[in-house]
Amino acid sequence: MWRALASNALTMLVVGLFLMGGLILWGQSQYKAEGPLQTAICLQVKSGSNMTKVSRNLEDQGAIHSATLFRMAADYTDKSQQLKAGSFLVHEGASMQQIIDEITSSGASTCGSEIEYRIGVTRAQTRVRELNPATLEFVEVAAFDNTGNEVPAAYTDKRQDADTRYRVSLAEGVTSWQVVEALKAFDALTGEVTEVPAEGMLAPDSYDIAPGQDRNAVLQAMQDKQKLRIDAVWEGRQDGLPLANAEEMLILASIIEKETAVPDERGQVASVFVNRLNQGMRLQTDPTVIYGVTKGQGVLGRGLRRSELNRPTPWNTYQIDGLPPTPIANPGLASLQAAVAPDNTDYVFFVADGTGGHAFAETLQEHNRNVAKWREIEAEQNSGN
Repeated sequence: MWRALASNALTMLVVGLFLMGGLILWGQSQYKAEGPLQTAICLQVKSGSNMTKVSRNLEDQGAIHSATLFRMAADYTDKSQQLKAGSFLVHEGASMQQIIDEITSSGASTCGSEIEYRIGVTRAQTRVRELNPATLEFVEVAAFDNTGNEVPAAYTDKRQDADTRYRVSLAEGVTSWQVVEALKAFDALTGEVTEVPAEGMLAPDSYDIAPGQDRNAVLQAMQDKQKLRIDAVWEGRQDGLPLANAEEMLILASIIEKETAVPDERGQVASVFVNRLNQGMRLQTDPTVIYGVTKGQGVLGRGLRRSELNRPTPWNTYQIDGLPPTPIANPGLASLQAAVAPDNTDYVFFVADGTGGHAFAETLQEHNRNVAKWREIEAEQNSGN
């Protein structure tokens, strides 16, 4: 009898272990399986929340089949206590594993609201944007210039949200003085900037920032990125360039940046300046004259006067030979690359062509014809005003 009871108990134990093993395998498969979510959502996890509240929220929004199973999976993987506050993008069909990883990893919000501070050549602007999870595109909620005017309520509201993301976007061709002055006006940053970074040494790009971050730290990140770019681009330069060092490359790149906003033209513009340097011709480029007038502190806002073209300054390339002593703006990566890999042309002249681009020429005679065409276009444009 005792032998039969022992045998039955052993059989039940084996069956129980088998069922438990099957349950674990089923749970693992459910953990990694595609989820039921039909359209991406933005999941908000508030500070002080827990995995129980989050799992119920996910179940209510149709992102998971079972809140209980989700909590068990989080416990089983030891991630229940790693929950981060923020706004997280949950993609269509996301598995429980993917969702748990998303809400317990870095804590950086991947959707929701974003405040972007854009520093452009002519103005600085703050934009409040909201990510549409369905399209994965940001929708602009509000935008305003930082000129002391009244700010929209949308900005004030989003500044109070703990999970709002912030970024500073720097356009190609801005000067270091413009960047510093713009950052001073951005109230999400702190700290006093006592020194303007060297011209050309701030990398145009987009930078994630934290509210309350020191302005000097943001400027240092821009400088670090630009130095990396300069070193890498100079290392891959063409042979035979009339550039003695990386500093001269940076100066030339800044001139290229200010001369054209057409990406496909950078190589041609670079070739004109390289050809002129090789032939001992003066660069004769207006942006350098403008920099001599403004020192990079603001926008000239008008055409150059003949007296300014004739007035010697260290940057006036109508009056000096070779390159000016410093960059005249902060060039982007594409302009740096153009400076060390110009197109192979015989061009030594260019002038605006009325389309936003330029007409290039190898001879003065051809250039004069292009200038005459541009004067006609200018006259027509002015007569229509």
